[in-house]
Amino acid sequence: MIVRDFNKIVENEKDRVVSDANWTSVRMLLADDNMGFSFHITFLEEGSEHTFEYKNHFESVYCMKGKGAITDLATGETHEIVPGVMYALDKHDRHVLRAEEELVMACCFNPPVTGTEVHREDGSYAAPETEDA
Repeated sequence: MIVRDFNKIVENEKDRVVSDANWTSVRMLLADDNMGFSFHITFLEEGSEHTFEYKNHFESVYCMKGKGAITDLATGETHEIVPGVMYALDKHDRHVLRAEEELVMACCFNPPVTGTEVHREDGSYAAPETEDA
């Protein structure tokens, strides 16, 4: 059984707290936990806008706090993001996420991230390394 305390991670495990342009992600489960997915609590700063396209990962996101919007760049369709709304990027969807207020999101990635990834210029993470690589 894995039990982790968000507050203790933030205080003591800085290697599990990743920040980039206007967002911070607390990585509660990572690839080395061998769960088949990673689990993060992510904070997006009020007024920020992010373009992502996870070409090598699937992601599902649940809004716990805040207000924003997500736009599917393939269709132009925009959806409001408020507490209780979940979206899943089941087609590696290129999207823009806007935070009108600070957004607090619970996120799952498959395959799981290692915790060392950085967003590339196109908004994606590199494909995870495999044992065959």
